[in-house]
Amino acid sequence: MNADLGRLLGDVDALLLDFDGPVCSIFAGYPAPQVAAELVDVLRRHGFDVSTQLASEPDPLEVLRRTGAACDDGVTRAIEDALSAAERRAIETAEPTPYGREVIVAARHAGMPVAVVSNNSANAVSAYLAAHRLAAHVSLVVGRAYADPDRMKPNPEPILRAACALGKPLIRCVLVGDSISDIEGAQAAGAPVIGYANRPAKVETLRLAGAEAVVTSMGEVARVLIGRIGD
Repeated sequence: MNADLGRLLGDVDALLLDFDGPVCSIFAGYPAPQVAAELVDVLRRHGFDVSTQLASEPDPLEVLRRTGAACDDGVTRAIEDALSAAERRAIETAEPTPYGREVIVAARHAGMPVAVVSNNSANAVSAYLAAHRLAAHVSLVVGRAYADPDRMKPNPEPILRAACALGKPLIRCVLVGDSISDIEGAQAAGAPVIGYANRPAKVETLRLAGAEAVVTSMGEVARVLIGRIGD
């Protein structure tokens, strides 16, 4: 067993999970590059001069970030609304991450509150949890702030909000995330962080970013949490 993983999960009282990655693949059936292209079309309809680089951006969250940096509030709201609607559609074909459900259920049975802390919209996250009968096991959903992409991770604000709402000190919460923004956000907040490398290339990337432990399967996290049940 990963000794660092056992230590991290043994020393905390709450589990914070990123959504897209540790819980599911939200854009599995509605590909992220397609969503990003649709958002770029919205920008064009609002008269925005789209650069070649932005036109080829495959990440819809990055399109939202760039919109917030370059456009007025009205255009940013239009992109936010379009992205939120796309995320809700994507939930219908999202693929559960292997062992993601087991992690959530085991944490709750071990007496640890679970919060989902995501750069996706809270409505989409909540819809997924309800559809997969997980809502009762998740104490809190913190999604992205409406039309304010600067407040998305790696900004620590969503993680700070989650810990405050759960009534837990940051050092007693652990975030599991699959991106550098998750790692950096947790570090800025002062929370321990576990990297979930859902692709082999991410193992070293997440380690170098500062993850205190890296797993290649959520099953590793589930096994440790199951061991805590009844302790």
